[in-house]
Amino acid sequence: MSGGAEAADALVFFGATGDLAYKQIFPALQSMIRHGRLDVPIVGVAKAGWTLEDLRRRAHDSLSEHGGVDDAAFAKLVERLRYIDGDYADPATFAQLRETLGDACRPLHYLAIPPVLFGTVVEALGRSGCAEDGARVVVEKPFGRDLASALELNATLASVFPERSTFRIDHYLGKEPVENLLYFRFANSFLEPIWNREHVKSVQITMAESFGVAGRGSFYESAGAIRDVVQNHMLQVLALLALDAPSPNSHDGLRSEKSRLMDSIRPLTPDDVVRGQFDGYHDEPGVAPDSTVETFAAVRVHVDNWRWAGVPFYIRAGKRLPVTATEVLVTLRHPPETIFDPEDDRRRNTFRFTLSPNVEIALQARAKVPGERMSGEDVQLVAQHHAADEMPPYERLLGDAMRGDATLFAREDTVEAAWRVVGAILDDTTPLHRYEPGTWGPAEAERLLTDDDCWHDPRGPTS
Repeated sequence: MSGGAEAADALVFFGATGDLAYKQIFPALQSMIRHGRLDVPIVGVAKAGWTLEDLRRRAHDSLSEHGGVDDAAFAKLVERLRYIDGDYADPATFAQLRETLGDACRPLHYLAIPPVLFGTVVEALGRSGCAEDGARVVVEKPFGRDLASALELNATLASVFPERSTFRIDHYLGKEPVENLLYFRFANSFLEPIWNREHVKSVQITMAESFGVAGRGSFYESAGAIRDVVQNHMLQVLALLALDAPSPNSHDGLRSEKSRLMDSIRPLTPDDVVRGQFDGYHDEPGVAPDSTVETFAAVRVHVDNWRWAGVPFYIRAGKRLPVTATEVLVTLRHPPETIFDPEDDRRRNTFRFTLSPNVEIALQARAKVPGERMSGEDVQLVAQHHAADEMPPYERLLGDAMRGDATLFAREDTVEAAWRVVGAILDDTTPLHRYEPGTWGPAEAERLLTDDDCWHDPRGPTS
């Protein structure tokens, strides 16, 4: 949807020797080259005491483990790859970068580094002449850890890069199933007339993970479920479900509608959240023995606008749950009268969007059971069903950033609005409830439900 920008003429990625580069960036770069979408110099920057040959070996190891080496594409990657080994606090590192960039005047700087280093690198890019008009910067989440730090980070970014040149990457928005939510809503005319408070009773968004913190205890201690996925991934999914149609004539229309929707979300209070922690979390490496960090969060969200007033949006995310799956369930209201089977009055129509592990869009309806009686049963009308992403999210998002298309990236105002939504429920402002691994979290989450709503548990990979 965004357009009009010139493509970047170089790609610089800081943190070239790190874990993110190993697992995601090198595979994305090879795939972009293989598909003819990356033909510019690629400069890795890190402080590891490495040489260019070391980085090339690291890239080969990365690809061998994550997707395989394409000999032709890898040869082009090696040819285009450059490496600068230096301290981010040393001006000489950035002087060398400016020299290495040569005639490039529209470099894309990708900060695959800890957020604490964002300010150091951004300011050094500005001082060294590597951020002249036309340059862009990509920063990884988290975008702060609360509203105050998000405001500070955005101010630092804005001191060097204008907002149009700032790309806040959330890989979740580059996933094909997430994009499909938006496409399904606005590419079909039958949904819009009922997509409002008159017909929708409630909306549930569940992101379940059967595994624990997977060796990332130190990171999780600084984040927790609310910061890790609710404030960003889950609120972004909610926005795609609830926003109004973006103008097709506005290059930034989708992000403007998302911002408007986020501004209409009522700030959460302690009554709107239940936090949980699975038994055994304290035994994870890097976790404090008395940690009160949540590994599960359930929240009830209210969108105070004309379309959604009075409709509860429930979000649930947690680790060590029964399955690994992400699903959206939109429950419709009952017909005004029950004409046939009394059971009809206890069953509701739903739209189900399964985002992982499978990709499925389905409508649950009532259909007559064969026979003399006018009685019914639930049937699933599957609108779409396929197995996997066609393009990995990092390849999609890096390609968009290189072209200057910011559609799938978080804008400054939306990030700050999301922190305002969760600000009052961060850290230890609410009780922490224990739950057994393999269950659907603490029983206290039931209190968030209104009327006759109940939690819908997603199916597992083999269901």
